[in-house]
Amino acid sequence: MTSSDSGHGSHSGHGGTAAGHNLLSGPPPTRLPSDAAATAALAAGADPSAVAAATPELSAAWAVLAEQAFAAGRTVEAYAYARTGYHRGLDALRRAGWRGIGPIPWSHEPNRGFLRALAVLGQAAAVIGETAEADRCRTFLADSDPTVAGALGLV
Repeated sequence: MTSSDSGHGSHSGHGGTAAGHNLLSGPPPTRLPSDAAATAALAAGADPSAVAAATPELSAAWAVLAEQAFAAGRTVEAYAYARTGYHRGLDALRRAGWRGIGPIPWSHEPNRGFLRALAVLGQAAAVIGETAEADRCRTFLADSDPTVAGALGLV
């Protein structure tokens, strides 16, 4: 880490700033911008394929497609949808200031599409024998927010 980095990680000395953020505790939670264009359409019963086509940059519809495919036993299809939602989510997280570490809270609804896609990616990876990827996904979910596994019924 260089002195020009964002200030997270290797600082020593006092533990906070005038604003009260503890620099030693790690980066603040990342909260993605609204994904209401996708979630509202999905909640209204729109076809997830149409929603994904209309909002391909948002993870929510990709996560629904992945969950549906996985539940129907179409594991490779689920894996592909989940990987798309995961990568779209990583892009959005980076635009929101995420630098590869730190909380991605489930309680912030726009984060849920990404977290759901990550969960299905891990499940599908396990089924097709991608053990290392399944383990990485489980760890990433737990590191993002320890409540996600319970919220998604994965415990």
